[in-house]
Amino acid sequence: MKVLLTGAGGQLGQALIASAPEGLELVATSRQELDLADPEACRDAVEQHQPNWVLNAGAYTAVDKAKSEPELAHAVNAGAPEAFARALEQQGGRLLQISTDFVFNGTQGTPYQPDQTRDPLGVYGASKAAGEAAVQAIFGTGGRGLILRTSWVIGPVGKNFALTMLRLHRDRDQLGVVADQVGCPTSTLNLAQACWKTLQIAGDRDLPAVMHWSDAGAASWYDVAVAVGQIGADLGLINKPAAVQAITTADYPTPAKRPAYSLLDCTATRAALDLNGEHWQQALKAVLKQAKTP
Repeated sequence: MKVLLTGAGGQLGQALIASAPEGLELVATSRQELDLADPEACRDAVEQHQPNWVLNAGAYTAVDKAKSEPELAHAVNAGAPEAFARALEQQGGRLLQISTDFVFNGTQGTPYQPDQTRDPLGVYGASKAAGEAAVQAIFGTGGRGLILRTSWVIGPVGKNFALTMLRLHRDRDQLGVVADQVGCPTSTLNLAQACWKTLQIAGDRDLPAVMHWSDAGAASWYDVAVAVGQIGADLGLINKPAAVQAITTADYPTPAKRPAYSLLDCTATRAALDLNGEHWQQALKAVLKQAKTP
């Protein structure tokens, strides 16, 4: 099996490379090798490499900055998956499109099902929703274009909330962290496993066209920040956790609005992939054990 991977330099991309199954022919491309904002480059990559799968883990993920760069966000998050899908439709091959909980508005207060209607709040969510829609419009439900949504991604490398909190626990005595946004962290280590399992079994069984994957449980950002301090101290990564104060979204305004509740129902995906979900605190511990921070 030959896989064209995008976003190789990102936190998920690095986890995917590190956990790639034996015998796989992996063509890993970072932003330098493949500009996802260039649809012609995306089509050319498919034509050149003739992959069995494109695993599109690359994305424009700067949620706040997307508000001031909507064209770039849409080019990367909507234009690239559309270009990959059109090229694969002609050349043969399949697409696994990584998407996000931000395609939902976060108002319902119960876990989102994979088949629920998309209703994003801002530019980032809208761009990812447009990418999903393009894949579905081109491939339908025939299994050649699969969408895997995830949430609150954290990993031992790159820029993410867990590593930021670990640094702040080391540098400060007190922190204020939002407690009224609820979802679930997702370890890149576990997400990579779900991605590879999807590619490995898709030819042998019918998988849902849209799947949800996060770690198990539910948390607020405040909960995660407290856990980072406790686990970081237990692992000897920090001397003493900072005191974490729960604040509201109104106390910490951002340019882009976040969903207040973005928990994803992963039940069907776990059954389809035959993978159990690890509780987010255990997953966080595994991430911090491997953390590469200054």
